[in-house]
Order: sequence, then structure tokens, then C-alpha cells
Amino acid sequence: MLSGRAKRMLANAAIPPLFRQASFENFNTLPDNPVAHKRLQAAMSLAGSYAREFPYGTKQQGLLFIGDPGTGKTHLAVAVLKRLVARGFECLFFDYQNLLERLRSSYDQASGAAHREAYQSALDCDVLLLDDLGAHRVTDWVEDTITSLITHRYNHNKAVIATTNLRDPEAGDAPIPSGIAGDSSSRYYLTERIGSRARSRLFEMCRVISTRGVEDYRMRKGR
Repeated sequence: MLSGRAKRMLANAAIPPLFRQASFENFNTLPDNPVAHKRLQAAMSLAGSYAREFPYGTKQQGLLFIGDPGTGKTHLAVAVLKRLVARGFECLFFDYQNLLERLRSSYDQASGAAHREAYQSALDCDVLLLDDLGAHRVTDWVEDTITSLITHRYNHNKAVIATTNLRDPEAGDAPIPSGIAGDSSSRYYLTERIGSRARSRLFEMCRVISTRGVEDYRMRKGR
């Protein structure tokens, strides 16, 4: 049972309505699929350990969920966030693309105050969840902005939890042969979308949890 303070903190975490009910208890590990079940059970176990032991259980300050769309990454990330809120940590959910759009708007002096405040919150909160990291074409401005954000949080011992569909060799992702169909975002590498500096810092500060190879739950539900 959440205290009044924890309820207020949860409301302030800005979790989207679609994921407000996400928890470890209702995470579907696909028991009818042995291969997917094993991978999702491992992902849930690692995420649960992080939520219990933060900030002392691991030298890494955060988590990076990496895998194909619809494989439970955001569900698990939010489950972690909610556990941390219940433990008294200030947490904040940001959709990556929306955060970049708000930062661009902050340069408009007529409407920028709220957006600048949002960015300051992203810098300062105990735990920042960046959902769909890299879902934006990389430009010098994007690369500099995300590098600055991640580096600031790293230097100030502030945790980052991120989800991404993008690929990375360090997460065990092999190159996709040309001509193979699939979600376009998962055909790019993380470095291509956030830059090498931000990618390097992220891997230094986060434990990687992969759901690669698990089938999109939306396709399963549609059968």
C-alpha cells in the first residue's frame, strides 16, 4: 500500500496511461514458449534485483533494456520505476522524442519556461526513464543534447533507465542481413542514433537487459 507521499510522487513521475498498471506481477513471460519464457524470466529477475537493491546492489547506475518492439521493455522499465517510487526515490518518465521536442521549444522565449523546467527535472531527478531512446534521426544538436544529459547524470551519480529498439554488438546483436523485413528502428545501431559518446557513457553506467528474439506481443494477440 503506497503512502500519500508515494502516491504523489507516482503521479509526478509522468508515466503514460498505457503503462500505469505495469508491474512485475502482471508481466507476461510467455510460459507457453520455452525459449521466450527463459529470456523474459531472466530479464524480469535482473530488473527486480535492480529495483530491490538500488542504489547499492550494483556498480552500474542504471539499466538499458534493448530488444525488438513489443517485447516488454517499457513494461519492465516502468515496473522498476514504480518500485523505486514506493521506496521513496524521485523518478521521472520521458518519451525520448517528446523530450527532444520540449527542449527545442524551450528556445522559444514566449513558451519556454515549462520546457526548461522539464529539462531541469530530467537532469536532477533521482531516476530518469528514457523510453524509446534513439527514436529520432541523429543531428549534431541531438547528439550534443543527449550526451550532455547522460554525462550530467553520470557525473552526479544519477541513475538512467532506458529502453531502445536499436541494436548494439555489446548487447549480443548480430548485423541484420540486407533485404530482411522488420521494424525500421531496430535496423539501426544505437551509435547511429545517439552518437558514440552518449552510447559509450550509457554502456558504462547501465546494466544491459536484452529481450532480443522474443516475438512482438501485439502480433501474438492478433492471432
